[in-house]
Amino acid sequence: MATGSARRRWAGLGMPADAVERTPRAEVDVALVLAVDSSGSISEQRLAMQIQGYLDAIRHPSFIEAVRGGRRGRIGLTFVTWTDARRQDQTVPWRVIGDQASAYGFAKAVQDALRPLPGWTSISGAIDFCTGLLLNNGYIATRRVIDISGDGANNDGRPVTEARDAAVAAGVTINGLPIIEVEPNLEEYYRDNVIGGPDSFVVVARDSGAFGAAVLRKLLVEVAGIEPPTAA
Repeated sequence: MATGSARRRWAGLGMPADAVERTPRAEVDVALVLAVDSSGSISEQRLAMQIQGYLDAIRHPSFIEAVRGGRRGRIGLTFVTWTDARRQDQTVPWRVIGDQASAYGFAKAVQDALRPLPGWTSISGAIDFCTGLLLNNGYIATRRVIDISGDGANNDGRPVTEARDAAVAAGVTINGLPIIEVEPNLEEYYRDNVIGGPDSFVVVARDSGAFGAAVLRKLLVEVAGIEPPTAA
């Protein structure tokens, strides 16, 4: 749980001024940001792969069963695309997911996600933006999680470790899904610099074909609150 000072630090970050008033207060098992790299390093094929992986996972019966099996039987979910330190977009606003209809509705909204945009890769900017979304959404959440996927290391904005540590101090867990087709050492980079917080973990997508299965595996851990995998 974030302290009052931590909440003041993030107040308004990543949210319109009236967003809290417009977001219905709800008790959820987890508030989860799906944050997808759409920077210039991402080809249209890999962006489409990321988006399709999330679409398939959100509509999968196992995901819906995991959501309904929680203590409250619902989660808060939003979808973010990000590039450099100045460019993050909350593509799909916060929605409460508690059944097949709401999961399918969210997946349909994700299909309108942006194409790749020119720009550097700022994981730190994405973490800062997503932390603001989590701390200002109005939900009462047992856990707050950022789910970062991408194919490159941080090369814009403040050091990613600073953003990670600030998010963790505010009560946020960051999990990673690196795509290692371009940078073979990205898994180690994510483990050392990106993930953080209670039970944080990495699930690796070693190629385009493995991404969908990796997304589903990670979402089931995040939603069900079970022990994270010991190896990616």
